[in-house]
Amino acid sequence: MGSGRPATALTAITTTDFQEWRRASNARENVEEGHAYYNDPSPVPPPEKHTPSSLLQCHRKLVYRKENAPAETEMAQGILWVGTRFEEDVVLPYLRDAVDDDGLLVTNSLYVDFEIETDAGALVVKGSTDPVVVDDNGVPILPTEVKTKGSLEYLDEPNEHHKAQLHAYMVGLSQKYDVDVKRGCLIYGGRDSFDLKVFDVEFDTEFWQETVVSWATEHTEYRLDGELPPATPRFGWECDFCSYRERCGKSNRPVSDRGSRGFLPLMEYPRSQVVEHLKAEPDAMLTPTLAERYPDLAAEHGVSQWRCTACSKQFDHDEVDWGGDTDTPPLCACCVREDTPAPLTGPWPPAYSDEIAEGERSE
Repeated sequence: MGSGRPATALTAITTTDFQEWRRASNARENVEEGHAYYNDPSPVPPPEKHTPSSLLQCHRKLVYRKENAPAETEMAQGILWVGTRFEEDVVLPYLRDAVDDDGLLVTNSLYVDFEIETDAGALVVKGSTDPVVVDDNGVPILPTEVKTKGSLEYLDEPNEHHKAQLHAYMVGLSQKYDVDVKRGCLIYGGRDSFDLKVFDVEFDTEFWQETVVSWATEHTEYRLDGELPPATPRFGWECDFCSYRERCGKSNRPVSDRGSRGFLPLMEYPRSQVVEHLKAEPDAMLTPTLAERYPDLAAEHGVSQWRCTACSKQFDHDEVDWGGDTDTPPLCACCVREDTPAPLTGPWPPAYSDEIAEGERSE
């Protein structure tokens, strides 16, 4: 073996971007499996449509996500992948062995699609369950919802939004199979201990109507009215893990109540999110910051101008010599000559109300 071959292999490994390789591999796999549309941006769902997994989440976060706002962090693909593997490779075989002596079977998933009559009209809930215990005719008996957590040490009760998800399964399966599904179980897997905690969940009519259906009605009304929901999630911890906290106004940036289109100035978005947003919004322009960060994308898409925060003069992005450090934005050359240095910034995305009004005018 040549002495240079290990070094060649190591160079190939260290210079091949893993994230880009994984995205390209997934895109190719989607095409090969006849699902090329998976590579397209998610279509904006109608206001009346809900998924079980979204119930009780922050209204504003969901509006941003549904309307394809650019996420400020990479999506948690690793956690999602681990969760899927844990469910399919560990929990599913365990469940099948556990109920086998009772003559029961376990299907890996069932689809639910049902309507709820509310003050906002008929709402639609669609989605796929996690494993479901069924009888030998395939009739559901006990739906489950499988989640993974870093640790199970302090988990004493199921999370409320997971209960809401399981309640949606119970309602949907009851309607679809004309049975009365009143119990389910939430299964939490510990990624550290590789153990399980199982919670028996009985259907609670008051919780379903007063909490879950009320939440879904409120969310639909926000979207029907073209109103950006308040930045007050039901669960305070959501803000710490949110991919839209800068746009929402939960940081030190002077921004709040922005719409879903466009990028925030002096913000470094992950490349994957930039590409996805440009697919979803073909008229969107890169900020000078993103043009500096991704010059190949700047060669393919429009780039907005720098704007002085003091004199309001504007400059093309390639006119400004800047190292790319967002903590020290470039200074306006005109103001520097006047001994009144002022930083440059990019354009702000429109406020949500302006964005909605623009959309109505274009229809």
